[in-house]
Amino acid sequence: MNPEFENSTLRMDLNADLGEGFGVYELTADEDLMDMVTSVNVACGFHAGDFRVMRRVAELAVSKGVAVGAHPGFPDLQGFGRREMAMSPTDIRDMVLYQIGALDAFVTSVGATLHHVKPHGALYNMANRDDTVAAAIAMAVRDSSKGLQLYALPDSKLFQAGVEQGLTVVPEGFADRLYLENGQLAPRTMPGAVIEDSNVVAENAVRMAVNRMAKAVNGTLVKAHVSTICVHGDGRNALRNAQAMKDALLAAGVTLLPTS
Repeated sequence: MNPEFENSTLRMDLNADLGEGFGVYELTADEDLMDMVTSVNVACGFHAGDFRVMRRVAELAVSKGVAVGAHPGFPDLQGFGRREMAMSPTDIRDMVLYQIGALDAFVTSVGATLHHVKPHGALYNMANRDDTVAAAIAMAVRDSSKGLQLYALPDSKLFQAGVEQGLTVVPEGFADRLYLENGQLAPRTMPGAVIEDSNVVAENAVRMAVNRMAKAVNGTLVKAHVSTICVHGDGRNALRNAQAMKDALLAAGVTLLPTS
């Protein structure tokens, strides 16, 4: 273990994007990943997922004691919600509120309580930089009247909008992604922005938890004061990354728990 990572008494939430199948198609290893994380973000039927998947994932999460959050995205099954769409602020707010309500019904039906909201893909990225999109999402979370937490990139427009709406905003980090020098995520289209090596992903997770830093594309370190770290469930190395992150964090003395 690198000495810079030793002697931590910190806590961290590991979250995974799950339920991103549809009909007979399965994209994420939902059950296996739930054994490695402490919270899950469940697709709500727009970018992925459907009513059967949502119920199944909600039941699995409750049985494993994992916190359940809504993962709303653009209505873009073909593009997996990773294409930006021009929508009015009212439409964005109602679209997000609709998806929160859909998942909340399934979570309530299995005797649990919805924990948080984390926007997906292009919606998340737009909210990080666009005041209008960020405000619409934050208002939807507020309007749900569930006291939900909002997962957001630190120092982003979404984080600020959540604070302005009186929400509990949880700063989120990404161990399998490189950052820009300004603390924003490097675009997936940038060479090397998505990290494939599970050992590097695990090292990044511990650096975030212990040192509150992340690596930028130019090799420097940027501030990353986060309380939850994402595991991309749709990645080809998702299971290996999740296991490596969990093992490394525990070895560094980090307690894994959902945010509260």
